[in-house]
Amino acid sequence: MQKFDFAIIGGGILGTTVSYWLSTLYDYKVCVIEKEAGVAAHASGKNTGVVHSPFYLDPQKKKAMAKAALVSHDLWGDLAKSRNLPWKKCGTIEVAMDEKQHQTLEKYVKWGSQNGILERDLAMLDSEQISKKEPNIRCHSGLYCSSDVSTDYGVLTKEIQKTSEIQGTKFLFNRKVSDIENHDGTVHLKFDDEPSLECRFMINCAGGHALDLAKKMNLAQDYSVLHFRGEYWVADQKCANLVNTNVYSVAKFSNFPFLDPHWIKRANGQTEIGPNAVPVAEPETYSGYVGNIPKTLSKLKEILSGNSRRLLVNPEFLLLVSKEWKSSLSKTAMVNRVKQFIPGIRPSNFTKRGTAGIRSPVITKEGEFLSEILELWAQDSIHVINYNSPGATGAPAYSAIIVQKLRDAGVLSDPKKTAAMWDFHKIIEQVG
Repeated sequence: MQKFDFAIIGGGILGTTVSYWLSTLYDYKVCVIEKEAGVAAHASGKNTGVVHSPFYLDPQKKKAMAKAALVSHDLWGDLAKSRNLPWKKCGTIEVAMDEKQHQTLEKYVKWGSQNGILERDLAMLDSEQISKKEPNIRCHSGLYCSSDVSTDYGVLTKEIQKTSEIQGTKFLFNRKVSDIENHDGTVHLKFDDEPSLECRFMINCAGGHALDLAKKMNLAQDYSVLHFRGEYWVADQKCANLVNTNVYSVAKFSNFPFLDPHWIKRANGQTEIGPNAVPVAEPETYSGYVGNIPKTLSKLKEILSGNSRRLLVNPEFLLLVSKEWKSSLSKTAMVNRVKQFIPGIRPSNFTKRGTAGIRSPVITKEGEFLSEILELWAQDSIHVINYNSPGATGAPAYSAIIVQKLRDAGVLSDPKKTAAMWDFHKIIEQVG
């Protein structure tokens, strides 16, 4: 039986960066357990690749994520530039189509300032100023964030993995945890086709499966999780450069954690539009559940369970789902949503699907979407749940916060080594 001091479940961007800090600062025996054949196989590698500035995050409801995103922006930049990894500064324009949405942008300006974004990086522009910057955008007004960047989080995660392995972390791939037991002060992780594994402390960073694993340890019984697929379409060469900035629009359903379709400039030069938010049964359902809309809506009864069933009587949620499925069924429906602010595009400009990704928001016992990250602690484990966008942006700093909390709880001693790539103590000071 393999024995470790720390076992991290999940080889996504969070689990991998946690392993980096543990292996770099300490001499503990650390492993990362990943059910796929490599790191960043799901949400960490299947996303837009945008390094977000947290102007759109409520500093009260999403304080931890906003701080982590702000601090991590430069950490990712330092890594990418020093190792010649994808890093393309493109900026983001959040567009308002009317005065009501403009008021949302005014709120974002205040949030951005409270979250620590520099005044020079965030500017409110009227429609004429937007047209001068991007002639093919039509809108009432726009909030321009010059500091947003496009990268490839899958590549960044693999780079962190390499560094973590050099420092001693053992990555165990193709290992899916089937059960967790705790006895004699030791956590026992069981697998279907492999010998079990022991560790002194377990860190659950399993993304869309994190809640299920926590429940195996009798935690988070009052919560449930839903999975939503976001789909993209790739722009052809005729329209790919109509706009050279990322363009987001103010979300029409602000009570739910989903963005309206946007225009994305990827680090590899590709331009895409998307996503939608199609409910799916599992966090790896990258296709399927698309067909007749009434039948598909009835499928919600099978997908929704526990607390999340309350959403079935929420008319706004059902309206959102109906619209999202239409954009999955019809490329034209998706294009028309983006066409509102980039009128020069046509459905014929999009002939290839982009990468689909899965978002897994947690539902509270009241049947509402949980807004902040949920950290659950037990004597011998910590569980990070609801770690969604912009989780990839904030991973370096947020993983450092987790390590600091382990230290504060007495699970870790004072660091014995100094991080060679990022300054741990400086990060902790910055996040406060």
